[in-house]
Amino acid sequence: MTTETPTSEERSRDLQLLLGILLALIGLLLLWVFYVAVAADHGPRLALLAEANLPLSGVSNPVTAVLLNFRAYDTLLELAVLLSALIGIWSAGPANPPFQKAMEVLRAMVAWIVPLLILAGGYMLWVGGHAPGGAFQAGALLGGAGVIMRLAGDANAGLPSELGQRWLVVLGTLVAVLVGLLLIPLGDGFLTYPPALAKWLILTIETAAAIAIGATLAAAYVGGRPQQ
Repeated sequence: MTTETPTSEERSRDLQLLLGILLALIGLLLLWVFYVAVAADHGPRLALLAEANLPLSGVSNPVTAVLLNFRAYDTLLELAVLLSALIGIWSAGPANPPFQKAMEVLRAMVAWIVPLLILAGGYMLWVGGHAPGGAFQAGALLGGAGVIMRLAGDANAGLPSELGQRWLVVLGTLVAVLVGLLLIPLGDGFLTYPPALAKWLILTIETAAAIAIGATLAAAYVGGRPQQ
């Protein structure tokens, strides 16, 4: 008695059928998860909890309270991700030279655009405690200042040499970790701020984070290991 060996076409058809059944099961699972998430009662919403604990956060802006107090671990990891991305860029080798020299008009604009961006970044950092703003917005403005300087012909986008850049880009992560570790002996736990010190601890971390974010974005735009 002989058995026929399945042809490649039959095997391909069986594989497609198996994949179809698997995708259908995954789709049903996702629908069930969606139904449970929407229909189930999970108690008080997080927004209400954040609003109720806002007086203990040290700031009056709920977004800043969540990012720098209630969810400080998340923000610390975001800073670490930015740092990791820049390390990957630096590992690719030195930056490529610009395609052409900057025009005189752009170089002349740097003298007043860059100080305005730095000033605006400082304002966004300070106002973040009670209004929209904060470290990431301030860092984006500082990074933008670096991009303009790079376009105007500065090979390092206004940043210091390699050693100085290394300190700048780790500043946000380093300060956040140090503050968290110093709070442990006080009995509050890692990145758990005492209400009396919360405002100033958050401002310290945000200041370091803004500088690190700005330096990281500018260095990433340069696109390679910094010059000595």
